[in-house]
Amino acid sequence: IMSNILIIKHGSLGDLIQANGAIKDIKKFYQNRKVFLLTSQPYAIFMSECPYIDGVIIDKRLPRWNLFYLNNLKKNLRKYEFSKVFDLQNSRRTKFYKRFIIKNVEWSSSETSLEPGQKKKEFDKDPVLDRMEVQLNKSGVETEFVKNIDLSWAVEDISRLIKQYANDEYILLFPFCSRKLPHKKWPYFKELIIKLKQVFKNKYPILLAPGPNEIEEANNLNAKVVLDGKDPVNIKTLVSLIYKSKFIVSNDTGPAHIASHLDKNGIVLFGSHTTAKKVSIENFNFKAISVENLKDLDVDSVINSIKSKLN
Repeated sequence: IMSNILIIKHGSLGDLIQANGAIKDIKKFYQNRKVFLLTSQPYAIFMSECPYIDGVIIDKRLPRWNLFYLNNLKKNLRKYEFSKVFDLQNSRRTKFYKRFIIKNVEWSSSETSLEPGQKKKEFDKDPVLDRMEVQLNKSGVETEFVKNIDLSWAVEDISRLIKQYANDEYILLFPFCSRKLPHKKWPYFKELIIKLKQVFKNKYPILLAPGPNEIEEANNLNAKVVLDGKDPVNIKTLVSLIYKSKFIVSNDTGPAHIASHLDKNGIVLFGSHTTAKKVSIENFNFKAISVENLKDLDVDSVINSIKSKLN
């Protein structure tokens, strides 16, 4: 009987985008097996269209004292008869799953990837894509795509939207970030938008593509807010908007990872919360501006960087 493979990656969006190469490598290695992804609700529809996955299982990630939920999850996962789990989340929760929810199955995680005597804390300092590569190699999976992420499957025709919001070329900004991570936010996007319109004489429409909790904030920024009806665009449309853009400016957030793996011309703004190297975000055309404190990064420095890359 064929046994199935499980990949665990709960989120965030940027993390899932980054795991796409590893997922492709795992599927290529296990061509004759079914590969399933355990992820959280917001990413289920998007990832169910990913060609390297045979099915998506939703984990509501309810609290661990919710034994009723955990027991149901355990029963549900047991039906699939997994023979191997690739834990790409490497969280306390997935460690708990290994002990109580998906037991007696071969398990690949950062713990199984350590060299003799190496501590997980040390391993975790390495760039994220390097760690994934090590993890897959230690599990015997040959890697070809883990650092060479192909998002072409997620790009769709959005000419109707582009006609609606821009004539052709446009600059796309991501001034948002998770509410839990305000320190990742550069505070001068409003000023940047005014300056961009002056510098480029309105040659490029300035577009924003807010997520569900960001629409109100986007409406206050004096740029064009891209929506699908009254709703935020879905993830595939977001990927496609990034793909078609002339230039991207973003905080360190999910869309920046998409821009990087599409190797878009653009910049991502980093404070000292982490480094661009550690989160594997820079690419040939997509570069980071890193400062100690984002409040100290002035609009002119950002404009100069955009001008040098856009002209």
